[in-house]
Amino acid sequence: MTFPADFSVLQIFQGLYTLFTGDPQTALVRILLILVGIAFVYLSAKGIFEPLVLLPMGMAMIGVNAGYLVLEAGKVGNLFVAPLETGSEGLMNVLQIDFLQPLYTFTFSNGLIAALVFMGIGAMTDLDFLISRPLPSLMLAMFAELGTIATLPIGVALGLTPGEAASIALVGGADGPVVLYGSLVMARDLFVPITIVAYVYLSLIYAGYPFLIKLLVPKELRGIRMNPLDRRRLPKVSASAKLIFSAVATAVLSLLFPMASPLFVSFFVGVALKEAGVTRHVEFLSGPLLYGSTFFLGFMLGALMSADLLLNPKVLLLLVLGVVALLLSGIGGILGGLIYCWMSKKTVNPLIGIAGVSCVPTTAKVAQKCAYEANKWCQILPYAMGPNVAGVITSAIIGGIYTSTIGLMGS
Repeated sequence: MTFPADFSVLQIFQGLYTLFTGDPQTALVRILLILVGIAFVYLSAKGIFEPLVLLPMGMAMIGVNAGYLVLEAGKVGNLFVAPLETGSEGLMNVLQIDFLQPLYTFTFSNGLIAALVFMGIGAMTDLDFLISRPLPSLMLAMFAELGTIATLPIGVALGLTPGEAASIALVGGADGPVVLYGSLVMARDLFVPITIVAYVYLSLIYAGYPFLIKLLVPKELRGIRMNPLDRRRLPKVSASAKLIFSAVATAVLSLLFPMASPLFVSFFVGVALKEAGVTRHVEFLSGPLLYGSTFFLGFMLGALMSADLLLNPKVLLLLVLGVVALLLSGIGGILGGLIYCWMSKKTVNPLIGIAGVSCVPTTAKVAQKCAYEANKWCQILPYAMGPNVAGVITSAIIGGIYTSTIGLMGS
């Protein structure tokens, strides 16, 4: 047996061969992403990052960027997924070759994965505080959408299309499934980096928002004890009322924003099953379905994070705007909390405002943690859950507005 004259031993090890013989810039980005993937795995295992999403994401990033090989006609690629393949013949081929392609084609490209996650979230959500105090909860949630609204014109001014700017602005709502769904509709070419930015930054909220709180809210206000009698005075919300609310909210929101109706119905069907006492469905939605969907969400996003994607010059801008969106939303939530505190003559702890940033239940826990540090007798978590749940609804509504206007315009 003889080898071609230009044969190299490295050709046996295709990952190394493509690394040393390909474009140097691509090779450097591959190495960087492998290192980032390793960092994600380590930091997730240590509890610094959210392991449910970022640990499988990190493992997939390592595999997809290390596992480059020479395909047919000298083309370099991997055997994970081909997100840009849309032709019928080509798609049929990659469905049989790339092992994650069926998952991408049938659950990601149509937004199904976001809807599945929303079903699980709905099955775990308690609407009592939202329904019993709807106006304060929704007011605080709207203040906490400051980043979602303000980042849109900022992104357009910096050169993004309206669809791209709206998609990255949704990061300010701190709701991963809404970001994924919205970016698929409005900025399909950039949905991977936008969604990854969202989930990476959301995992850092627990570490970052306390500094913002301490910077903007005096310790005296952070330690305000909310009267425990107020909680006992809250009207009892029956399961029937919550069922009716879920059905009416689904109908009204879907009529107003049909582009986002898959998210509305997915969230509220989880709530409805919980309130109807359909235990086995609730256990399935909040357990295997939610955690399975979350795992594949992280793993798929990591597999899509190849070197070619990071070479897009818009990615750096998306990283900056993601920070801006979450920062502005946090400031807006705190501002709303301070206004509510002033209106109540300092009987309401202003930290419940930041819980309107709808990273359920992380931001509510952040509010409780900061309140406890200021006053160990301070218990605000139950009150924070009202705006926290309201934030899920307001972020989905704004996502519906964006997809129904900007998305339909094709921008």
